[in-house]
Amino acid sequence: MVIVGSGFAGFECARHLSDKLRRQQAPVDITMISPVDYMLYTPLLPDVAGGVVDARFVTVPLANTLRGVRTARGWVDSVDFDARTVSFTDPEDRTHTVAWDRLVLTPGSVTRLFDIPGLAEHARGLKSTAEALYLRDHFLQQLQLSCIDDDPDEIAARRTVVVVGASYSGTELVAQLRALADTAAEQMGFDPAEVRFVLLDLAEQVMPEVGEKLGTAAMQVLRHRGIDVRLGLTLSEVHADHVVLSDGSRVGTRTVAWLTGVTAAPLIETLGLPTTKGRLEVDAELRVPDRPDVFAAGDAAAVPDLAQPDPERITPPTAQHATRQGKVLANNVAASLGYGRMKQYRHRNMGLVVDLGPRYAVANPLNVHLSGFPAKAVARGYHLYAIPRFVNRWAVALAYLTDALFDRSVVSIGLSSKEDASFAVSQRIPPPKQPTPGD
Repeated sequence: MVIVGSGFAGFECARHLSDKLRRQQAPVDITMISPVDYMLYTPLLPDVAGGVVDARFVTVPLANTLRGVRTARGWVDSVDFDARTVSFTDPEDRTHTVAWDRLVLTPGSVTRLFDIPGLAEHARGLKSTAEALYLRDHFLQQLQLSCIDDDPDEIAARRTVVVVGASYSGTELVAQLRALADTAAEQMGFDPAEVRFVLLDLAEQVMPEVGEKLGTAAMQVLRHRGIDVRLGLTLSEVHADHVVLSDGSRVGTRTVAWLTGVTAAPLIETLGLPTTKGRLEVDAELRVPDRPDVFAAGDAAAVPDLAQPDPERITPPTAQHATRQGKVLANNVAASLGYGRMKQYRHRNMGLVVDLGPRYAVANPLNVHLSGFPAKAVARGYHLYAIPRFVNRWAVALAYLTDALFDRSVVSIGLSSKEDASFAVSQRIPPPKQPTPGD
């Protein structure tokens, strides 16, 4: 069997399926095809960009965590459902074909882009380690360059960050960069208040997914830290040294982060299978309709949300859902091979945690609303629990302790280039389709 993707859903499926089949002594070969050799714990990417956690600590290596699973590194290009084969391209641009009798599609998601002039060229996302490292290094470099510039407008632009998307990732990113900026400004000898952050979103509330009460608490924290939150706005143009907002105003900046949500991986569009809101249609058992040997889950699948009264509701693309779906996926793939019984995916909402930088967080575990230090403890405790490898937990715990006791390191190492962190390279997102004359 073949598993496409090593994100939360694919990783958990491979891990639990391998263990179950090994206990049954089942003669089944499992191959995972992924462009990277690790599972990325994406909720901590804002911490990587903010200089709290090393990028290595949020990557869980496949080689020593997926026993009995063969891994093949590459991007899946196509699936032939009649011949039951998958074709993929490896990092050296060689094409390979793998046969399957069970196919698990968990390619994940990519940043949702729009046809905004200059967006793909000048903005960066936060879905990969390359993007997180680039944002950190680029931001610090801009602060360093601002100290040797003479033009006041150029200095202000280098010290201004625009983040688009006031949901989970965007809010955490702006909070972590604010903390990094405070330390950097003090060490470089200028007032931290001169570093300006603008957070944009078309929504009427910051982080609507956590509810009005916690969203209001998060807004208060952001504004207390001097972050300029502008709701009901987005970008209309992006340039190398400024952006134009949808209300026509201009903001000078050299750093733009685009975190406005996700869409299913481009592979899904090539399969010729039914989709809902761009995600692959599956039933409650995570099977593709009329394809009993094909399963899907995670951000790329429109999984019915049986916990909601509306039968048309689908689960949101979150790590929490993908992790749980991966476990059900493993059970059901094994059942399709004759080992066990099928289960439907049904979840219980465990709440969300949002880290807002030093001493602050908001959380609603089991619908208990928390903010401040109690939420901070819950947020960091949750991440330490959720990372699926002890060595990673240990390293992240030490990073948290170091952050609590010492200043953050202010150094731009240059591990990721502007090209490495582009949407086209880091996430393999094709450029938005240009309108044809007459559209």
